[in-house]
Amino acid sequence: MELQTVKLMANLIKSARDYLDSQDYTEITVPRVVRASGACENINTLFEVAVDRNFHWFKNRRAYLAQTGQLYLEALVPALGSVYTIGPSFRAEPKADNRHLTEFQMMEIEFPGGFDDLLAEIENVINSIARGVVKANGKIGLSKENLERLSATPERFPKINYDEAIKLLIRLGIKKEWGDDIPSEQEQLLVRYHDNQPIFITRFPDPMWNFKKELEVEKFFNMLPDRENPGRVLSADLILPYGGESVGAAARVHEARVLVQRLKNSKMFKRLIDKGGSINDFGWYISRIENEGSVPHAGCGFGLARIIQWIKGASDIRECVSFLSNKENII
Repeated sequence: MELQTVKLMANLIKSARDYLDSQDYTEITVPRVVRASGACENINTLFEVAVDRNFHWFKNRRAYLAQTGQLYLEALVPALGSVYTIGPSFRAEPKADNRHLTEFQMMEIEFPGGFDDLLAEIENVINSIARGVVKANGKIGLSKENLERLSATPERFPKINYDEAIKLLIRLGIKKEWGDDIPSEQEQLLVRYHDNQPIFITRFPDPMWNFKKELEVEKFFNMLPDRENPGRVLSADLILPYGGESVGAAARVHEARVLVQRLKNSKMFKRLIDKGGSINDFGWYISRIENEGSVPHAGCGFGLARIIQWIKGASDIRECVSFLSNKENII
């Protein structure tokens, strides 16, 4: 354990909280033992909670360690407006490498607003973190090179859509096809092309659209379709130097009928059925939207360890957590 990383995480969280609190966000505590509504894209990476299945209350139900508090935050947006949570995300990653952890800290925000508002808010949070780290560096001890790099963080980041990203990678000599995922080493190619600054990749393929081919890239079911670009969703990944994909963001579907339709047609739902789940795993959220309604809103999740990679200039995420928890080292 490196004490610099401990101090960085404390400063990062404080800087982010200070910004969000200044914008009248309400911090929410969300459940961490959940049904499948606490999953991100891939149900198969959920950690199932082991309990005595003979307990009558648990029959025909499965509980998991949460990957995200997104739906809990979304449920509160109509009443509270801007909300956020900070806490652990648990992923049963199939491998241990320089990119993946089984447990890491994530900050999530949701607020009434649109896609462009969301991108601007992410830029504001990242800049607040950079300024906070630079200001507190006497207690942290970053290198001069890293301080200069953070101080030069632009207020607004370059933005390219998914289609443009694939075309650019092909121009840079990468063998790619439209519909492919963009792995971390190719993300860094795109970052270097944009002067080693944070960049957004936006408007990913809509997983509900019939492209007559299987897509590698996969996004959460309730991302809002882009009316101006059929077959795309209003989603974005923030790609940081060193850290790679560090923020996943989207405008959200807020109509119950559309939400259910997209869920039932998603890869997530097919995997859920294979695991013995059902639509009832999302029943509490669907019922809330049906009975109480919602408002247009957007949100995202910040992977804090990957942001620390960017701050430290570290290529290995294992150097960017206070206590390492991955497939090879659960302590």
